[in-house]
Amino acid sequence: MIALRHLFGIAELDAEQIRYLLQLGASFVGLSRRSIRKAPTLRGKTIINLFFESSTRTRTSFEIAGKRLSADVINISSSTSATKKGESLLDTALTLAAMRPHVLVIRHALPGCCHFLAEHLRETSIVNAGDGAHEHPTQALTDLLTLQEHGGFVGKTITIVGDIAHSRVARSHLLAARKMGYRVRLVAPKTLLPRRVEQFGCEVYHDFDEAIPGSDVLYMLRIQTERLTSNCSFPSLREYHEAYGLNGRRLAAAGEQCLVMHPGPMNRGVEIASDVADSAASRILDQVEHGVAMRMAVLTALCGGGEEA
Repeated sequence: MIALRHLFGIAELDAEQIRYLLQLGASFVGLSRRSIRKAPTLRGKTIINLFFESSTRTRTSFEIAGKRLSADVINISSSTSATKKGESLLDTALTLAAMRPHVLVIRHALPGCCHFLAEHLRETSIVNAGDGAHEHPTQALTDLLTLQEHGGFVGKTITIVGDIAHSRVARSHLLAARKMGYRVRLVAPKTLLPRRVEQFGCEVYHDFDEAIPGSDVLYMLRIQTERLTSNCSFPSLREYHEAYGLNGRRLAAAGEQCLVMHPGPMNRGVEIASDVADSAASRILDQVEHGVAMRMAVLTALCGGGEEA
């Protein structure tokens, strides 16, 4: 068993810890497919999900993960928290920590907020469910678990296409690739690429069709319109789809063995065509299923229940 104190990001994990979480996650996939999807692993533990940004997959999967492990789970959104009345994030977190939960799962627009809160919350473990454009560690782990169940990821090339500049998922994959032995290609218009991204050791393309040959996974990202500035513009959604959307022709060019992935939410007809999203190559719904198992693994590792699992 490898116990974790917090999960801030992939940056803080070593390869052994990632492999352990993947192994633990794989064991929970089977539990989620039983007729009775319940284990006593975290009985008596309390988990609070504190989300300041909209979420369907991540928030719901953390809630289901905790409940399937028999933990007590409380969900709080920004609209129902005291921050709407002017309370600071720190005071909200301190208030919740005073109730002695075991884990606080937080999503916030402020990069680094989990590190900041951990300096003040001494007894509560913190999980980063997405902090601004910084990291989204459980999504990257979920993706690796999905690939592990479909032929593995070591030595493979994952081509990530879309709004790289605002993607915490892309950043987590860039960090994981070095540790776990796979390659990452990034494809985006110049206005949607972060500066000096080549320092991560990835290949950078502006032409989607040039990046397709040799890709084992085409990983599509939505345009995060809520984070766009005037410096990140592009002509139109139609032109974007023509240049960077994954359609049947591009998928055929990638070959029969190429998989399609997307962290959600999808914008059909923009970054991905419906016939591709629903194709046999798509592993998008597998990602959703594995997201529950992977978050079960993270919560178990944080609460020291690995041996029971």
